[in-house]
Formats: sequence, structure tokens, C-alpha cells
Amino acid sequence: MLALLPPMLIDLPTLLALRVGIDVLIALAFWAQMRRYPAIGGPGWWSVSALLSIVGSVMLLSRGGLPDALTFPLGNTALMVSALCAWMGFRSYVGMPRPLLPILAAGLAFFCATLYFLVAWDVLAVRQVVFTASVMAITVLCFVDIQRADPQGRVPEMQALKWLTAVEFLGVLGFAVALKVGLWSQADVTPPFIFFFLLTKLLRVVLYGALVSYRLRIDGDKARQGLLQREADSRALIDNLSAGVVVFRPDHTLSSINAAARRFLGWSEGGANRALPEPSPQGWRLLRDDGQPMRRHEVPFERVLATGQPVRSVVVGMPQGEGTGVNWALCNAHPENNPLGGLRHVVLTFIDITPLKTAQARQKHLQAQLAQSQKMEALGTLAGGVAHDFNNILAAILGNADLARQDLPEHATSRESLHEISSAARRGRELVRQILAFSRQQPVERTRVNMCSVLAESCTLLRGALPLQVELLQSCSPATLAIEADATQIGQVLVNLCTNAIHALDGRPGRIECRIDSLPNTSLALPPEFAQTCAQLGVGVARLRVSDNGSGMDATVRNRIFEPFFTTKAVGQGTGLGLPVVLGVVQVHGGAIEVDSEPGRGTTFTLYFPMAPDIPASLAGVSGSPIASEPGTMNFTPTLAPSDISPSRLSAMADDSSAPPHHILYLDDDDTLVFLVRRLLERRGYRVTAFTSQTQAIDALRADPEGFQLLLTDFNMPGMSGLEVAKAALEINPHLPVAVASGYITDELQAEAKAAGVREVVFKTDAVEAFCEVVARLVRSEPA
Repeated sequence: MLALLPPMLIDLPTLLALRVGIDVLIALAFWAQMRRYPAIGGPGWWSVSALLSIVGSVMLLSRGGLPDALTFPLGNTALMVSALCAWMGFRSYVGMPRPLLPILAAGLAFFCATLYFLVAWDVLAVRQVVFTASVMAITVLCFVDIQRADPQGRVPEMQALKWLTAVEFLGVLGFAVALKVGLWSQADVTPPFIFFFLLTKLLRVVLYGALVSYRLRIDGDKARQGLLQREADSRALIDNLSAGVVVFRPDHTLSSINAAARRFLGWSEGGANRALPEPSPQGWRLLRDDGQPMRRHEVPFERVLATGQPVRSVVVGMPQGEGTGVNWALCNAHPENNPLGGLRHVVLTFIDITPLKTAQARQKHLQAQLAQSQKMEALGTLAGGVAHDFNNILAAILGNADLARQDLPEHATSRESLHEISSAARRGRELVRQILAFSRQQPVERTRVNMCSVLAESCTLLRGALPLQVELLQSCSPATLAIEADATQIGQVLVNLCTNAIHALDGRPGRIECRIDSLPNTSLALPPEFAQTCAQLGVGVARLRVSDNGSGMDATVRNRIFEPFFTTKAVGQGTGLGLPVVLGVVQVHGGAIEVDSEPGRGTTFTLYFPMAPDIPASLAGVSGSPIASEPGTMNFTPTLAPSDISPSRLSAMADDSSAPPHHILYLDDDDTLVFLVRRLLERRGYRVTAFTSQTQAIDALRADPEGFQLLLTDFNMPGMSGLEVAKAALEINPHLPVAVASGYITDELQAEAKAAGVREVVFKTDAVEAFCEVVARLVRSEPA
């Protein structure tokens, strides 16, 4: 049979040397893979398996040269443990446990068994069975693990490795059968089988390399999927940020933009055009924090390009179109460099601060209103204090001038001088009225006022003083438009605004338009707070507009027009109280005012007033006629100039000479007024007892409670006020008519006077003849 076998082309030593060389290459290759891909398990074990195979091959080559007690046990143990390490390498590759101690124990036991059956009991067949059984057991276990790692057969490399393991099992089994059943010796069988296992080893190495490539491919796919997922998550995160993110390339083209930035810029949500330019004066119009256009070198993108440094916390404004306002953002920009340090992108991030800017603007406006209100309050307090003393002086001047005029012959030349004195005093009185008007300390008697009637009367009055080259236009709709107001003050507002319009024309031909119409309280043209107030009251809005095509005003002047005593007119041509009076009247009537003016384009004042609520038809009178005051309402004496009172009217105010004179108790802390009022009343036939001390007046009344028909007292006096004097007097004589005079009358004073039992409150800025009218009316009145 041996003669029938073909002779081996390669002898055993050559095969073993070839095997050693191949194992060296395999060990180096897997060692390199282990160093390059430390995360992949297996190459390290396979490298160790190749090294142990080298040891086994060397021991086989050393037979005959070294003692058999060394070569046989060490060589067989190295080959067996090499197969065991190859199996552990696969388990490490697929992530299965790798029992190191059992491996060492199995290797040591195999070595001891081989050595025993060689030295103590030299049985070749037993040694062959032990080696073959060990290798076959390892092969079966490796086959089982491969089947467990890929039960569905989806990995071709593992399936090929599984079938190669089966072939190796059959090869080992054939080697054992050939030694036991065949007619060949071990020397004849060993070379073919070493060549066979060399080939399977090469195939196994190729498959191990394929498994490593497969793992690298799988890991690469997972890494790419993870990267794509992270990119998707990053995009979703950036898109869902409330902050805007815009990424630009250095060539001014857009790389990416998130949804918040699209909304801020007014773009669609569908995506960005990559060809859009970077915000620049030629592209987007950007504004600085002060509202001025941003220069190119100030743009955050350009600053990053120029310096390569980040830019932080720059306030940028983005106009949103004609008349749609400006969006504001707090912008940051930083460069994004490539691995070589070159600029790759410029990333702009910004937060929309438009609500914050709006709130700041509103706060600034409210602060300006507060400052104006505080200024008005301070000046009003000053006006109230000045009004008392100043009105006393004016009343004394007017009264004494009138008395002197009455004492002079009708054609006396000094009457003209007295007339000028009275005219100057009346101008002073009107100045006090204006100060009290804008400081809202002037009394207001509201009635149902027809706005169209007030407009018609005011325009009729103005046309008499209107220059020929100025056209005055008026319109009012509806004709029944009414508000609850003081008709005199509303007329004063119209006159003041039209007078300002005439001055704005500065002698040039022009046009002044006065228009009145109505608006619903839901109109967007109304100031929000005023619209809310009207909605709560359930009334509409009366709108009054006075416009001219005069010189107009710049922002600086426009911001100061309501300041008291501020005027652009020449010295002596204006007091600077016209528009403050308008503001005071509008505010005291619960209205609102807006100003629209630009240099060269004229000015428009728009005033809003709450409309009067509808009244039943049975109670409605003539359109625009006032509604009668409720009983018990305090009355205010109208202004009467001394020159307007005829001698017949003066004599009519005196009592009938046949009746005994009425006794008047007059109290004022000003000696001048005490002297004046005594002369005025005594000249009209009254008996007057005057005091400058409150206690003396009360003592006189207490001494003769029924001896006085009227108590006329000043309100603002040191010590006891006029109301306190009135209360004390009414405790003494509850039926005594009491009148109080004051230089400024507030709603609080009116209510307190009524509660104290005062019959009438006299406004001290009126002419002193008002005292005589009050006296004539009250001394004849029935006891309350």
C-alpha cells in the first residue's frame, strides 16, 4: 500500500519550516491589527495562537536533536493550546466570555498527560488519542460558538468559517483513522496532514481577516449612522432653539439657518437660499442700537472676517419692511476654523430682544410722562401757592382801579390810565387762569357738550382774527356728536391749537383744518390705554384733529412742546402755556393727545375724548344743550370785568334803600382786600364788619349770632382755614349763609365745602364785583 502512495513533493522539515514562516507572518499581521483596532477582540488571541503554532512547529523540527521528553510534550501542548487560543480569539471577537484560567489549566494538564504517557508509560497510541481528542473537542466547541454567533446565517464570513471548522474536524478525524485503520505509518501520514492543515490555516486566517474587515465595516456603518443621527439631533436641537443661528461661508454665502432665524428674518420655513448674501449695506439693512444704519465694518460678520476674533453682545436691528417696524436682536459671532486653521464658517447666533426693546421704549415713554407729570405737579403746587397771594394783589388792583374810575368824572383823562391798569391786571389774571388750567386746579363744570357747536363757535371767533392768506376749514360728523366736558375749556383748546397753527404758517399762505369725527372704542388708531378705558365705560370716541401745512417741528421741539413756559416764539410773543393748557384740559377730561409733525410737512394734533353716553329721548333736549346740574351742586361765579358792569346793574345789586342795611361779616388775612371789599360793599349800601383774624370774627359772631345776614370768608389763611371758620360759624348760627373765596378750587375743596354747609364758593380770580353779586344773592336767600 505504501508503494501505491505518490511520493511527497515536499518533505516534513520543509513543511514545518514553511509553516513557521507563515505563522510568523500571521502573528505579525494580527499583532498589527490588534494595535490598530484595539476595540475589536480576536486579533490578539490569533497572534498568540500563531506564536504557539511556531513553538509547536519548532519542537517537531527539533525531534532527534533534543530529548523527546522536551520536544513531544512541549510541541503537542503548544499546538493544542494554539487551537485553544484561536477558539478564544473568536469568542473575544463576538463578545463571549474568555476563561483564561481554565485555558492555562487545560494546557498544563495536557502537558502533564503527554509527558506521563511518554516517560512513565510510553504508549504512542494513548498520546495520539489524547492529542486528537483535545483538538477535536476544541473544533466542536468552536463550531458551536460560530453557530450561536450567527444562527440565521446572515454573515457569509462566519458561515464560511463554520464550514471550514467542520472540514478541519473531518481532517483531524481522518488523521486519526489513517493512523489506526490504515496501513501507513505516522511518518507517512504526518506530511500530507500538515500540508492540509497549513492550507486550512491559511483559509482560516483569510476568514479571520474578513471578519475583522466585516467588523470594521459594521462599526463604520454604525459610526456613520450615529453621526447622521447626531447631526439630525443637532439640527433638530438648533431648529427648536428660540435663539437664531445663521452659518455663513467666508464668501458671504449662506451655509445653514435655523427656524428661529427664519422667523426673525421673515423667511419661509421651507429652507434658506444658499446664494443669499451676508448682511451688509448692499444686502440686508442693519441698524445700530441707536436706530442709525450700521456701517460695514460694524457688522459682526465683517468684524470676524477682519480680526478672526469672536464678537459678542452686539445689538442689531433688522427692518421688516415698509411700515412694519424693526426686529431687534442681541448678536454674537465666532469663527469656525478647519483643521489647518483656515476660516471655514462664521457662525452668528442671536436672541430676539424685540419685546425687550419695546418694553424699554415704553418704559422710557412712561418715565418721560412721569417726569412731565411730576413737573406739572410741582408747578401746580407752586401755582396753587402763588394764586392765593397773587390773586389778592390783582383783586386789589382791579377793585381799587374800578373804585377810582367810578369816582372820576366821565371825561377825566386819568380814566384812560386806570383803564390800562385794569387791562394789565386782567392779563395777569388770565395768566393765573392758564397756570391753573394746565396744572388742573381750575374748576371744571361738565355738561353734555355738542362738539360741532363748539367747533362752529370757535371757528367763527377765529375767523375774525385770521389773516387773509390763511384758509380755515372745518368739518364735523355726526352733527349730534357730544361729550361730557366744560364747553369753555374745549373752546379754549380749539382756539389755542388754531392760534399755534397760525403762528406756524408765519405769515405765509396756508391752510388750517379742524375735523371732528367718531371712532369705535375698538379702533386700532386709538392709544391702547385710552381705548381700554372707553371700552370699560362702554362709549365710543370723539376724535378732534387740527392740522396745518406750516413749518412743522423736529423731534427735539416735538418732545418739549408740552413743557410749561417752553416756546419757540420771540421774547414777548408767547408765554409757553398754550399747549400745556391744552394738555391739562385733555387730561382732566380723561382724553388723550397725539402729535404728528415733521419739518416742512406741517403739524397735526389729534385729540381723543370719551363720547357722552346716550340719553333717553324723553330727557334729550336740543342737540348740544347742557344738562341741568343736580340739586346741591356747588356754583361758580362767572368772570365779570369791571368795565362790563353798568351803573344801573351796580345799583340794582344794592338792597332797597327803604329796608335796613344788611350786615355782612367779611374775613380775610389780607388788609388790602379787607379795605377794598369794605369800600365796595358799603358803597352799595351794606353794613360791613371786616376782620383779619379768625378768632375775632368768630367772637363777633358769637357775641351777636343773629346780627349778621352773611359770612364771606377767605379759604387759604394761616391757622384756621375758611372751611374751619365756616363750620364754627354754622355751629353758632346754623341758618347763616356762608360763602368761601379761594384763588384755586379743586374737586376736594368743592366737596368739603358742600359737606361743611357752605352755600357758595367764589373763584378769586374773578373780578371783585363777583363778591357783590354773591352778597346780593345770598342775603336774600331763604335759610337752608
